[in-house]
Amino acid sequence: QVASFQGVAVRSLCTSSPHEHPEHGRLVYKGNLAKAVLGVRFFSYSTSIFNLFMMPYIMLKTGIGFESLFIQAAFYGLIGFFTFVTPVTLHVLTKGYVVRLYYKDEMDTYTAITYNAILAEKATVFHQKDVKIPDITKMFTTFYAKTKSMLVNPMLFPNPQDYNHLMGYDKSFYFNLEEEKEADERK
Repeated sequence: QVASFQGVAVRSLCTSSPHEHPEHGRLVYKGNLAKAVLGVRFFSYSTSIFNLFMMPYIMLKTGIGFESLFIQAAFYGLIGFFTFVTPVTLHVLTKGYVVRLYYKDEMDTYTAITYNAILAEKATVFHQKDVKIPDITKMFTTFYAKTKSMLVNPMLFPNPQDYNHLMGYDKSFYFNLEEEKEADERK
């Protein structure tokens, strides 16, 4: 690749396009909410950790206490519940959000990059034949890759044929009416 930069020719030593990944293949999808998902989950984790460390200190310094051990356990249990329920709920809701999706033509495999529980990127490799479309549309699921739910926005695929191939819409649709009649007769 040769590019002109203020009248000077600059040669790129990169042998692949900027949308190629040597291990995963060609980039076919990039989620636009990746930074928002990461930021919200990080904020939730950090406030929960802050709450865990500060609540005992605040309780001791302010003198708020209960004489009954049962009431103390219920109060701390309630605080602990709300400290942990938000990060867990956010993880469950966003664990299938696909940050990037790569496709390897020669192997017909996809690699979906998502965030795991500790906010690290996780790669899930699957074949197109492993993709299952739910019978009923679900709120945070576009398709299942093997058994893992994945969420993508079809409008963010630069090439609509990539989305069609992922979902299996490019396969020929064939009805055998005689087999269908025989199945109905057996019932």
